[in-house]
Amino acid sequence: MMNSLTTFPPSVAAARHRLDAFAPNAARYASTRNFDHGPGQHTSVSTLSPYLKLRVLDEIAVTRTILDHHTPAAADKFIAEVFWRTYWKGWMELRPAVWDMYRSDVKRLGNDIQTQSGLRSRWEEACLGRTGIAPFDAWAHELVETGYLHNHARMWFASIWIFTLQLPWQLGADFFLRHLLDGDAAVNTLSWRWVAGIQTRGKTYLARPDNIAKYTSGRFGTVTGLAKHAPAQDAPDAPSATPLPDCARFSLTGRYGIATHGDDVNMAPLLAQAPAPSALGFLDDAAGHSPLKMAPHVGEFRWNMAVDMTPKAETLTRLFSVQDIAGWAATHRLDQIIIPYAPVGPSREIWQAYAHLEGALPVRQIRRPFDTTAWPLATKGFFAFKKHIPDLIGQMILV
Repeated sequence: MMNSLTTFPPSVAAARHRLDAFAPNAARYASTRNFDHGPGQHTSVSTLSPYLKLRVLDEIAVTRTILDHHTPAAADKFIAEVFWRTYWKGWMELRPAVWDMYRSDVKRLGNDIQTQSGLRSRWEEACLGRTGIAPFDAWAHELVETGYLHNHARMWFASIWIFTLQLPWQLGADFFLRHLLDGDAAVNTLSWRWVAGIQTRGKTYLARPDNIAKYTSGRFGTVTGLAKHAPAQDAPDAPSATPLPDCARFSLTGRYGIATHGDDVNMAPLLAQAPAPSALGFLDDAAGHSPLKMAPHVGEFRWNMAVDMTPKAETLTRLFSVQDIAGWAATHRLDQIIIPYAPVGPSREIWQAYAHLEGALPVRQIRRPFDTTAWPLATKGFFAFKKHIPDLIGQMILV
């Protein structure tokens, strides 16, 4: 059995090594990216997503390394894939109500699982990889064991979950969030919405036996029983885009602590602006992703990654709740807390809840200039956003 923390070592060195090993081959990504060779054999893709999720690496670092080896045209397909993440993050950041709707749906469907035995049985079979659909079951086991799935396998899996097994897409998105090392509120939710025909109205993704056979080199034999049609799921229209929240300027008066979190464990940008913290913390928001039990490897990967990225890591305090934050701040007699910008998702929810505590300290957020520049461009579809990529590369990366 493979282990997620050996498959994805939680260290900066491992992330850089993986990027450096992939970069010379990035131009081949366009022709090889769809092939899923199985657990431990994902050599046609970068497998950088767990590190990108935590900002161990970011779009700037990855794109600069790729462009050290290739022209933008030669590596266009891979660079576009990197910027898909930027687009999803920006799109959700401008429409936070979509995350709120998803969270409400998961809670409601969780109650349905408890009261509807048929739904519960089909959901359990899918989560345990006992559906009798060989590739789907294999991917369910791989996800649980390694915390990762090839991107093409994620699309096939989501399609089978929704259109063949006829399970609610929200429960599938929740299953992914509970196990993926790269599980992200925006990327995961919006990807599932896309397969279901909600994100791009009427455009769904249908898993076909011939496509699965071609891109898995036939390792599952003949796949039967898949849905032949993928009707778009019903859902409310997405709200209009709203402005990106401001990050107010602040002064380093009094004693301050720095706390990273599950959307950004990279301490360096914070220390560059706040170099003398009185305390260091890490908010482990893993449990906030789902009302159901999270896979232990999700929190452990993030904690170990935070430790690796924190100078004087022996002083780093692991925080799980608003009460932990309050206790940490009181213990170190802090006057304010500085954090990386918390985008839509569990981290933001915890920090917002802390702000409502009596006696809560001011929480100052530092947002990366790249995010401030790129996210507001995600007002429409990806191909409208893609037109901005050359300018983003020129302004933010080739400088």
